[in-house]
Amino acid sequence: MMSNAELAKKILLIEDDVGLAEFIQYQIQREAYTVLIAHRGEEGLRQAYEWQPDLIILDIMMPEMDGWTVCQRLREMSNVPIIFTTALGAERDVVRGLEMGADDYLIKPFGPKELLARIQAVLRRHEQNRPKGQPYHNGRLFVDLERREVRLDEQAVVLTPMEFKLLACLINNEDKALSHSYLLKQVWGPAYENQRQYLKLYIWYLRQKLEDDPSQPGLILTERGVGYRLARAKRPVRDDPRRSSTGSGQDDRQSNSHE
Repeated sequence: MMSNAELAKKILLIEDDVGLAEFIQYQIQREAYTVLIAHRGEEGLRQAYEWQPDLIILDIMMPEMDGWTVCQRLREMSNVPIIFTTALGAERDVVRGLEMGADDYLIKPFGPKELLARIQAVLRRHEQNRPKGQPYHNGRLFVDLERREVRLDEQAVVLTPMEFKLLACLINNEDKALSHSYLLKQVWGPAYENQRQYLKLYIWYLRQKLEDDPSQPGLILTERGVGYRLARAKRPVRDDPRRSSTGSGQDDRQSNSHE
């Protein structure tokens, strides 16, 4: 059963197959979502800009402007959740879709119950990952989750939407060892909790952009046999007299192992 918040959600469906689009619209509207259809990529981009949907269901194989291009354009202007729906089921296509910033990838043919379950899961995950609290400081790193702003040594750092989602998840769980499956479910979705290669790749991306020496990370730490942990922000000694900066650094180096 959906929550009251979910009842008001707006979904944009970008699908060139008229019959399939109308069927999907009917099934989703039965669950009290509001659904708008666009049959072409450019039309979908215009509707996304004007209507500001809460989620977009996006077909890939469309004429004129395919779903890959639409997703890229959407990510330039919005962090709206995107579910790809397509007959392209090869692993390289799934990886490409996720790397472009899609939140889920559903291979045709699929049933309405599966689609609705994916929609509800993505919306819940997106709501949980909404920014909360004050901007985050960790030494030289500054992150404003609400404004999606990242700076290192006062210099802007450009992150892809998926990199930002992973970093936000780590920040919201600072100094906690997070399992591979937890991070995968929170960032990519439940269907990908065993796809560790996605997580390792994006951890590598973040380390390349945020660490002094990505091969010897001091911020995003590997917890061997478990997953990853964002190191606790360093505090001035006067704030915590029980810890010395020298001892803290040694502990981090001794406890950290790398992949």
